[in-house]
Amino acid sequence: MTSSSPTEQPRSSLSTFKALARLYPFAKPALPRLVLGGASALLASLLALAFPLVLEEVVRGPIAESSLDGLIWGSLAVLVLGLLEALMVWARRWFVMAPSTKVEYDIRTTFYRRLQRLPVAFHDRWQSGQLLSRMMQDISMLRRWMAFGLVLLVVNMLTILVGAVLLFRWHWALGTTFLLVCAPLWYAGYRFEKTYGTLARQSQDQAGDLATSVEESVHGIRVLKAFGRGKHALQKFARQAETLRHTEIRKARAVGWIWFWLVLLPDIAFALCLGVGVVLTLQGNLDLAELVAFFAMATVLRWPMESIGFLFSFLLDARTATDRIFEVFDEENTITDPAELKTVTDGRGRLTFEGAHFRYQDASDAERDLLDGIDLELEPGETMALVGLTGSGKTTLTTLPGRLYDVTGGRVLLDGVDVRDLTLGELRTRVGMAFEDATLFSQSVRDNVLLGREDLDPKSTEGEAVLREALGVAQAGFVDDLPDGVDTIIGEEGLSLSGGQRQRLALARAVAARPTVLVLDDPLSALDVDTEALVEDALREVLHETTALVVAHRPSTVMLADRVALLEAGRVTAVGKHSDLLRTSAHYRHVISSLEDEAERQGKGTPPDPSKSSRSIPRRWTHEHHGDRNQR
Repeated sequence: MTSSSPTEQPRSSLSTFKALARLYPFAKPALPRLVLGGASALLASLLALAFPLVLEEVVRGPIAESSLDGLIWGSLAVLVLGLLEALMVWARRWFVMAPSTKVEYDIRTTFYRRLQRLPVAFHDRWQSGQLLSRMMQDISMLRRWMAFGLVLLVVNMLTILVGAVLLFRWHWALGTTFLLVCAPLWYAGYRFEKTYGTLARQSQDQAGDLATSVEESVHGIRVLKAFGRGKHALQKFARQAETLRHTEIRKARAVGWIWFWLVLLPDIAFALCLGVGVVLTLQGNLDLAELVAFFAMATVLRWPMESIGFLFSFLLDARTATDRIFEVFDEENTITDPAELKTVTDGRGRLTFEGAHFRYQDASDAERDLLDGIDLELEPGETMALVGLTGSGKTTLTTLPGRLYDVTGGRVLLDGVDVRDLTLGELRTRVGMAFEDATLFSQSVRDNVLLGREDLDPKSTEGEAVLREALGVAQAGFVDDLPDGVDTIIGEEGLSLSGGQRQRLALARAVAARPTVLVLDDPLSALDVDTEALVEDALREVLHETTALVVAHRPSTVMLADRVALLEAGRVTAVGKHSDLLRTSAHYRHVISSLEDEAERQGKGTPPDPSKSSRSIPRRWTHEHHGDRNQR
């Protein structure tokens, strides 16, 4: 399967209004305060529009009549209007800030919850940087737009409408001249939307690609340094950054173009209106006070008109952010709880594959299924090893019991119940997994190991007992030598630990979950031969009461199993004991020979010292433990 990234996607076919309307369920609780914030902003704008009216009366009365008392009262009126306007501006911010951050919180937590619920196949296709940029940048942009852009866009549009009507109050010729000259702004806005909308989408997608590059470089810094490829990574990053820079420049040019018209046309309107006003005044159709008031009103309207370009670009950025966020929300979740729930009544751990097929979604019709009809049954308490050459489907098979992927044909049964008929919560309580690539979280050792035991207080007596038992099975006693023991916070992805230490903690995590079925994808590959022998001895005690499916990449792992299943080209071609398969299957002998050669190349061919295997084995899991776990 190839991994792809959904970058450079076209804008959705929805109109900007309908696209942004999809935010309504998140914004609904905040609407009352957002409306109050908008009302406060509108009142502030109306108070600003009242200034020219007061100025007209001051010019016509106190100034024309040289009345000091009238001038004082006029000045006080202007002061009161200014104080009220400032109060309304403060009220706008007070009303909108808290609810907009709550909307941001709700969208972000919903987005994260969605990421957790979407299947592994989704994460295979999407770059982590794309998801991160949506989670952080796009959602933050929506918060700023709701608190600032949306409110001011609506208020400034209404202010322009009211102000345009007031322009006709003094003379129809002045109002008509001003509006006709500014009318082309609507066409400029239409052209701007077409250009800027596309560039905004490109910019945000490219920012996501850039975030992916940074994340990959940071996570792979050891590899880059070891191979001296830092310069190569920098060149790749610089190319992507340069592409983003060019896109941002094109965005800036588009914004600069709309600003050019937003500034130029009102200035032309001012000049023409001045000429018309002078003519009307000379003709006696307009007095001086009215002319002064008209230009004061036009000046007040200048900022709302100039701000439209910025607010319109903000609107389009928000629309693009909404499209990008809902691309994740709209992804189909194919692995969900069933409509009709079933439960396991006899939780012994019998695992059955019946004609199981699997193929990735992007596989072509000409390709065969990766798993091409698997029939396999594991008895309760049995340990079965999976062996096969690279590409035979071993790892893919281990993802099916826990529904990391769903079969595309046939079915997987747990104690006679199709795993798709169980809730994901119950299924993943009963099926535990440990992977070859051990992933740990930036939490304490205790929290990492007890990750699958939400029923326990990690620091309770029972939690401590489960923790110590799991660490003992995994031979992870090294944790007591860490600075804070089991409460030591390990670094991001556990990279502060060695590969073998990470694998032992991952194995301890799977053991601590106490599942009825344990799926192990070669979890001991990074261990030295002596530690591996100790872990295998402990696992024999654990697996005595647990059904286990183990992917084996070394002969020592095969020896851990009761039976072995041989995979060849996506099919199980032989099942039996190791000694029987060596005698009857030429392909099995070839596979085992390949495993032995690989073990020798990795320095794992030396047999362990039996004297080092005398460490006490943690107490065996009992049927009673499984019964308690199944009841949970």
